[in-house]
Amino acid sequence: MTYRVFVDGQEGTTGLRIHEYLAQRADIEVLRIDPDKRKDAAERARLLNAADVAFLCLPDTAAKEAAALVTNPATCLIDASTAHRTAAGWAFGLPELAPGQRDAIRASKRISNPGCHASAFILLLRPLVDVGLVPTLLAVSASSITGYSGGGKKMIEQYETGGDPRLDSPRPYALGLGHKHVPEMMVHTGLSSAPIFMPIVGKFYKGLSVSVPLHLSQLKKGTTADALQAAFEQRYAGERFIRVMPLRDPAALADGFFDVQACNDTNRVDIFVFANETQVILMARLDNLGKGASGAAVQSMNVHLGLDEALGL
Repeated sequence: MTYRVFVDGQEGTTGLRIHEYLAQRADIEVLRIDPDKRKDAAERARLLNAADVAFLCLPDTAAKEAAALVTNPATCLIDASTAHRTAAGWAFGLPELAPGQRDAIRASKRISNPGCHASAFILLLRPLVDVGLVPTLLAVSASSITGYSGGGKKMIEQYETGGDPRLDSPRPYALGLGHKHVPEMMVHTGLSSAPIFMPIVGKFYKGLSVSVPLHLSQLKKGTTADALQAAFEQRYAGERFIRVMPLRDPAALADGFFDVQACNDTNRVDIFVFANETQVILMARLDNLGKGASGAAVQSMNVHLGLDEALGL
C-alpha cells in the first residue's frame, strides 16, 4: 500500500530531514506544494486534506492555523511545533512514554511530536515517577547541552557564517526560566511542579544530552543507584530505540568526558546512571534532529499506520 504524505513547512530543518527519511521509502508518495504557493491557504488546505499523514513543521501559531484547515477525518496530523504537546485530544508522539502509548498514537488522528530536550528529560524521569522512586512532589532541575542545529536556520547561519567570537563558547539560554519545553516536561513525567531547566548550545552541529542531578536522600527511602538502573532496564526492555547503558558506564568515562554526539545519525536514545553513594546524575543523549525531531515524527507515523516502527529509520 502507498501512503500520501504532505509536509507543511518543508523548507525548515525538521521538514527537510523528514523528506530525507521519506525519500528512501517506496511506500510513500510525497505531496509537494509549488514554491510560489507555500503561503496559499487554499492550496495548503487541499494538500493537507489529500494526505493520509501530514507533518506540520511550522511555528506554533501557523501550526494551529494549519490544523484548522483540515476537514478530512482520515488525515492524520503530526505536529512538530510546541502548539499541541499538552493539548487535549492530541496523542503525545513518544511511543516509549508508557505502556499503552503506542495504542494511543495508533488510534489518534492528532499527534504532537515531542521537543528534543523534553524527549530526553521525559525518558529519564517518567519511569522513575511511575514506580514511585522519584516523588511527584520532588523539585527537579536539569541541564541540556545541544548542537546549534536545534535553533533552526537562523541559528545555523549564525554559527556557520562566523564573525561573532562569543559563539566560540558554550551558550546558556532561556535564563528567564520559561523554556517552551517545560510544560511538556512537567505534564508527561507526572511531576507536580515545573523543573528548573537550563539548556546550553555548543559549537557543534547536532547531538544533545540532558542531565538530571538527584540526591538519593530525596528519593523513596532506600533508593539506590542500582534500583534506578533496574527501573530503566525493566521499563525499556525490548525497546528498539532506547539503549540502557551499564551502571556507571566505564566506556563513557574512559576518555574522561561524555560524548554528547554519540547518537548522531540514529533514532536512538542512550540512558545512563552515574552515581556515588549519595548522589546520582541521570543522563540521556540523542540526535536532536533524529529522535529529537524528524526521526521521532516518522516513528510516530509508522506506529500510527501499523507499519514496522523502524521503517526508514
